[in-house]
Amino acid sequence: MSVAPMVACQFDGFSIERRSRARFPLNLAVEYRLLGKSERCGIGKTCNISSAGVLFEVPERQLFSGLIELMVACPCALDGACALKLVMKGRVVRSEGRGVAIESSQHEFRTAGLASGARRRDLKLLMSNT
Repeated sequence: MSVAPMVACQFDGFSIERRSRARFPLNLAVEYRLLGKSERCGIGKTCNISSAGVLFEVPERQLFSGLIELMVACPCALDGACALKLVMKGRVVRSEGRGVAIESSQHEFRTAGLASGARRRDLKLLMSNT
């Protein structure tokens, strides 16, 4: 279920997309951390993502506002062995029902440890070399 309808306007019979960046429909695990005096953490899943922000969904309705940090699990591994995560910092621009939209002011890829299949293989290699 999508939590955000397309933002488009009709102009002389044409539909014009008003977003400045292309959005990609990705369903990825996300961890969030609200920053500031009402700091709290939780989990969710992305609905769509762009270079300027993310729309994600949380399991329960909650109020979101202010600064936020997201850690998005990437579906691929670095060199096929090291899991990656996309870390984004920004601000909440919309919170409706279980959907939360953020505008990103900073993003970077970080390593997140060995990928699960690679971990077993690398552990076997380490054990055989000792």
